[in-house]
Amino acid sequence: MIEQQIEELRAELNACIEPAERREIEAELEIAQAELIMMLGEQDGSIDADPPF
Repeated sequence: MIEQQIEELRAELNACIEPAERREIEAELEIAQAELIMMLGEQDGSIDADPPF
């Protein structure tokens, strides 16, 4: 699901020429990529999602 969202955002970014819209898509893409990294890290155990307290 998140991988598909990332691919769609990349496609939108490649087609976008408006600077403001491009920045918005870049921000959304960065968030989606960070979410994917967190999900993968939680799955393989390299990231502990529990708060430290």
